[in-house]
Amino acid sequence: MNRRLIAFTVSSAAVAIAAGTFVAAGGAGAPAAAPAVAPAEAKTYTIDPVHSSVVFKVKHMNATNFYGVFDESSGTFTLGETLSANITVKADSVETRNPKRNTHVKSPDFLSVKEFPEITFTASDLKKAGDSYKGTGELTLHGVKKPIEVEIKVTGTGPGMGGKELAGIESTFTIKRSDFGMKGMIGPLSDEITLMVAFEGGK
Repeated sequence: MNRRLIAFTVSSAAVAIAAGTFVAAGGAGAPAAAPAVAPAEAKTYTIDPVHSSVVFKVKHMNATNFYGVFDESSGTFTLGETLSANITVKADSVETRNPKRNTHVKSPDFLSVKEFPEITFTASDLKKAGDSYKGTGELTLHGVKKPIEVEIKVTGTGPGMGGKELAGIESTFTIKRSDFGMKGMIGPLSDEITLMVAFEGGK
C-alpha cells in the first residue's frame, strides 16, 4: 500500500478515536446536561386578621344551614415545596348576630370559652399537589386535639398596598363536634360542623 495512504488512514483513525474520547468525556459533541432545578424558596407569611375569615356552618332543626364567624385569628403559614401552618382563633370572638345566642355558644354547652379560650390548627410538611397542599394537620378545639385531613389551596400571591408581599390560603373541612367533647343540643343542631377558613398573610 502507498505509504501516504497508510499514513492518512492511521491519522484518520487517530482523529476518530480522539474525537470519540472527547465526546465520551463530555466535549462539544455530548448532549448538554439538564440544569438542576432549585427547590422553591420557602416563604413565611404572618396572618392579617382584617383580611381573613373563619366561618362555620351547622344544620338547625334539620331544616336550614346556619352560619356564624370567629372575628379574631392570628398566626403564620409557610409556603414552599411543603406547607406548614400555626394558626390560633380566639373562641370568645364567635359572632352569630344575636347577643343571647352568642352567650349560649360561649357557654359550657358549646365552646366553654373561659376554660378553652383558643382554637388552634397546626400542620407541617403538607405535600404540594398543583395549587394545593394535602395532608394531616392537628385541630385543638374545646381542649381536645385530633388529627384531621385537609386540603389547603393557595388562592394567590402578589404585592400589597404598601409593597409587602402577600399570599392567601383557604380550606373547607367538616368535623363532628362530639369528637371534641361538645355534645350540647345534638339533634336540634347537627353534630357535624363545617369550617370554611381563608387567611391572608404578609411577608
